[in-house]
Amino acid sequence: MPGRSMWRSSALNTPRSLRPLLRHWRAGIVAVCLAVALPAHAGPLPQLSGFATVGSGTLRYFGLRIYDATLWSPGGAWSAGKPYALELRYARRFEGAAIARRSIEEMRAQRAHPAATLARWETQMRALFPDVEAGDRLTGVRIPGAGAAFYSGTQKLGQIDDEAFAEAFFGIWLDPASSAPELRNRLLGAS
Repeated sequence: MPGRSMWRSSALNTPRSLRPLLRHWRAGIVAVCLAVALPAHAGPLPQLSGFATVGSGTLRYFGLRIYDATLWSPGGAWSAGKPYALELRYARRFEGAAIARRSIEEMRAQRAHPAATLARWETQMRALFPDVEAGDRLTGVRIPGAGAAFYSGTQKLGQIDDEAFAEAFFGIWLDPASSAPELRNRLLGAS
């Protein structure tokens, strides 16, 4: 085989001092090829393997990074009426109760809800949301017709079976009235 003998002869003609460099270079090319061939992130949860990234962005408050958010949906095409997942990777420590309280403040700012409803939702979120540390990941999964399920990493925290809650909760990020319109645009892949 001419190609094979040419490779061998060129390898034999390579000075010994360059051979380790060539092996390292070949290994680097293989690693790059594998990285390009494999998806960057297979999905937010193992059971959502057909989900792909719609968009992602970072929420900052007075310049401080609060969390990185990623919106996932089947095939990467988001629709409010279909299942989707919103993953938040926190950049700092927060108490679960503070996350629930802030969620209620955002829901209230977007739309009028009865006080009793907001109180019930806050109680339900406080029961589910754990305290988080930098690097922790919470994921909310929108289940049309059933509400929303919540996960810490891949562990299911629980579910709130309330369509109005799910619409208001995910509206914090996805509703046109979101208090973070730039993040909303990034999540929806608009920027």
